[in-house]
Amino acid sequence: MDHITLGNISIIRVWEYFGSVDMAPDAFFPESPKHVWDDGASWLTPHFLDAGTNTVNSAIQTWLLRSEGRTILVDTGVGNHKERPYAPVWSHLRTDFLTNLARAGVEPEDVDIVINTHLHIDHVGWNTYLDGRQWVPTFPNATYLMPKDDFDFWNPENGHKPLLGRGNQNVFEDSVAPVHQAGRTLLWENSHRIDAGLRLDAAPGHTPGSSVLTLTSGADRAVFVGDLLHSPVQILEPDANSCFCEDPAGARTTRRKVLGWAADNNALVIPAHLGGHGAAEVVREGDKFAVKGWAPFAPYTERA
Repeated sequence: MDHITLGNISIIRVWEYFGSVDMAPDAFFPESPKHVWDDGASWLTPHFLDAGTNTVNSAIQTWLLRSEGRTILVDTGVGNHKERPYAPVWSHLRTDFLTNLARAGVEPEDVDIVINTHLHIDHVGWNTYLDGRQWVPTFPNATYLMPKDDFDFWNPENGHKPLLGRGNQNVFEDSVAPVHQAGRTLLWENSHRIDAGLRLDAAPGHTPGSSVLTLTSGADRAVFVGDLLHSPVQILEPDANSCFCEDPAGARTTRRKVLGWAADNNALVIPAHLGGHGAAEVVREGDKFAVKGWAPFAPYTERA
């Protein structure tokens, strides 16, 4: 199952990549206690951990929403043919993402809105595709919603020195700027209402402009949290940042705030990169959180 409906909004999981990201847990999540990975190996493997190589498994995927007659994409993955000299695992990919999107009934021209929760390498890649020798918008009729704080932070002209170093090299130039130059972006700040059931809010920490998308429709609630979570370990250990968080203290505060809201409102937490069932309901457990239940999306490891 790749499709669920919450209230009047449908959600489809569109696959680009699943597997190891060539990083051990203590490198990816340097603040996470080792015992959590050791004790949880039985349920973390194989959806979130490759026990044989001791590396983190991750999904690159796009969430396809249909709401109030519009087709909306949440994050656009890595993309094809991109030169990523400091992230070789994402360099010069040739995935079937657009074919997978077509299987979900969507052609590029059908997309009305693209949401980039933030502007990291693995969230903006399919914003553009290579047409001859030029990068052009993949979704020519869409408005691309980008957080202005991230747009300004990652713009090389502004001279910021990110924690990620050169890890995001070329990303602004090939996946952000061409869309902006084509007049397809809307740079928003603080919050942005998409429709009656969908709202974007600033959630800084992972990056200066990181955001979350909150879904409220009928009795159903969900929150698309981007990279506030890369692993369910961060539900159990909400103070454990990934090594990619620009503002560690801010990321911890934001993660706790969003998880707390989700627990108190019985909301489905939908991160960008979870393998397995892709999303989870959470409950408070002391000053931390626990997984109450998983979404019904089919794990990639169980597909033919």
